[in-house]
Amino acid sequence: MRIPFFTSPRYQEVGRRKGGGGGGKSGSGKGGSGTTGKSSGGSGSSSGGKTSKVPITGSSASGKSTATAYGYGGGTPKTIATGQFFAGRTAGGATRGQVYGTRTYGSGYPGYSGYDVAGRGFPFWFWPVVWGGSTNQYLNNTEYGDSFNTSRLGGPMAQANFISNSTGSTFHLLSDNSTVGSLIDSINTNCSSHLSSSSSKSPSPYNSTASGSPQLEQAIQYYRSSSIVLTLDGYNNSATFNSIANTTDSPLPSGVDTTLLNCLNYTIGQAAPLIDGASSRFISPPCLGFVSLVWILWFLLN
Repeated sequence: MRIPFFTSPRYQEVGRRKGGGGGGKSGSGKGGSGTTGKSSGGSGSSSGGKTSKVPITGSSASGKSTATAYGYGGGTPKTIATGQFFAGRTAGGATRGQVYGTRTYGSGYPGYSGYDVAGRGFPFWFWPVVWGGSTNQYLNNTEYGDSFNTSRLGGPMAQANFISNSTGSTFHLLSDNSTVGSLIDSINTNCSSHLSSSSSKSPSPYNSTASGSPQLEQAIQYYRSSSIVLTLDGYNNSATFNSIANTTDSPLPSGVDTTLLNCLNYTIGQAAPLIDGASSRFISPPCLGFVSLVWILWFLLN
């Protein structure tokens, strides 16, 4: 299903499979990506909203203890040092404009194409979500541990549910604990008029074997190098277990609250916490260069 009422070129609709192809180059290997934009369901300007620091736990080869909600990301990709998890792989460099993937696990990776997450770098630093219970190797890769792995950047995997107050459509958000907690705040700010009061106010641990837990065939959108996923109760994508490129996704069920869906999709794309790059060109005041020039001239003249 395509959501037709967005015109911003920076926004990506809830996406069907396109072979996982990516945008900007970062790291080594293969996967998919997307872009961001503006939604009638969300709020704020094209920059998305007010930036805020999000504490992150777990293993961070970036050397940083916070990510930034509504931040830009970016910076120069680095090789993870010896002694760190996944030493020798490339990490960092991806930006807000590359956050969106598709419905395919392994999408949302700038510079990558194809499926699977095995052996890949970390364009956004965050580890991909993991799914348990599948016999399909590309969907059940063990190198990132299980959902309870405390070494995961941002902490063990967590989930949140967002329920429509008009149709009862139930969406689930899965990612690391820090990311889910941050996005709950952003979504409750942007989408509150569409949410049931029973929607999540805080993260809950994700256990793939627990009754009623989100399942991989329910995924409707991946983000941030498949480290975030949005699922929909009642959806069963028959293309999930098919690794052939351009396999047609199953349509979304009828009666889905597309207003809430688009608000969620917009907000996640704009607000998902990113690790700030070393470059300051996106946070420095635009007048800084001029001020510096005036100061230098004053110093030389005096």
